[in-house]
Amino acid sequence: MADSRTETARKAAGSIGLVTPLGTAAAPQAPAADEEWQLPGGSARVYYGEGQQGVVRPVVLADGFDLGPTDFDRLWAGLENGRYPFVGELRRRARTLVLVGFDERSESILRNAETVTAAILRTVAEQLGDTRLLVGGFSMGGLVTRYALAKMETQRMDHRTGVHLSFDSPHRGAWLPIGLQAFAHYLAQTGDDTHLRQISSPAAQQMLWRYLDGVKGTPQESPLRTEFKERLQQVGSWPRIPMLLGVSSGRGDGVGNGVRAGAKALTCAGPLFDGTHFLAQSQGDAEAAVLSGVLGGPHSITTSGLAELDGAPGGTLESFGILGDALTASGESVDTAHRSVCFVPSVSAVSVRDLDQQEDLYTNIDSLPPEQSDLDDYLLSGSNDPHAGMTAELGEWILDRLPD
Repeated sequence: MADSRTETARKAAGSIGLVTPLGTAAAPQAPAADEEWQLPGGSARVYYGEGQQGVVRPVVLADGFDLGPTDFDRLWAGLENGRYPFVGELRRRARTLVLVGFDERSESILRNAETVTAAILRTVAEQLGDTRLLVGGFSMGGLVTRYALAKMETQRMDHRTGVHLSFDSPHRGAWLPIGLQAFAHYLAQTGDDTHLRQISSPAAQQMLWRYLDGVKGTPQESPLRTEFKERLQQVGSWPRIPMLLGVSSGRGDGVGNGVRAGAKALTCAGPLFDGTHFLAQSQGDAEAAVLSGVLGGPHSITTSGLAELDGAPGGTLESFGILGDALTASGESVDTAHRSVCFVPSVSAVSVRDLDQQEDLYTNIDSLPPEQSDLDDYLLSGSNDPHAGMTAELGEWILDRLPD
């Protein structure tokens, strides 16, 4: 019986995604691109603006984090078929859209920046007219393009970019509950490390504000993140030529998402993980999770000195919902009280505060002088929305700021 349950746990471990559920139905096929470019470490799909026969007034946008290669169909669907038809509105303005994808989205930001650099140079070479580019990206893509442009400037390469856009990008770090990180290490005992490979991938370690390297580890900044921050500093931290724009999927008034610190977010009742539960992050010395079941335990996962990150204002991710659904599909009895928690805090997306202190994390950004941000201009959402989701509020603001 134990071997059977362990095998079931192994299958469950292989079905858990980090930012999107694994094994979900394929997105509808995107329209055929006008051009497809093969790039080092990735590719790009090019969609001409309405009435255009070439690359005119281009907007270059890079994909974000996940495991495996870019799913262009899903990327298109999120931009066009969700809450706001951003692609259609962009093309209606006679703008060319260049969607940049990566062969491995979880690869190092530094390496994927090489793909973005190649895409920028190809866009400049193909462009008809002299309108300066908008270059940016979603989530991790905003960091990739930020680094790529800054590095190009230090190398005196002409990127011809007038605007850099970061769309809910974790400039000061992203947050993944420590209990969930511990559970990924716990599940890896089954022999399937799919979930762990996502959390411990280079890009994830570079983005996450705090990383856990084992069930008994201590949450801390990953050495890969430390190195990435140093590499950013070496190229000036930000590109200096373009205007720096950013949008956040989170609120700007300091109001969180309603997840109460210390509340049980997800509880398992067997047959695989009976006694396992996860709690929303609290301040001070706090229990983040208890891991128990067929793989051993109980293991108490604790933290010290962290702010109430799960409930913070910011773009949300179904961190517990994705896990709960995967476990339920494997036959586990699961109570998911809080499907979504903060993933990219608002203060991180618009780069005004670090995530160490409670008062900083819950800052009323709307009341701050704009110069406290590293960005030249930014917009926060009216509610704490799903991470990097395109909305009319954000999409129209971006369209009004395209370079002429």
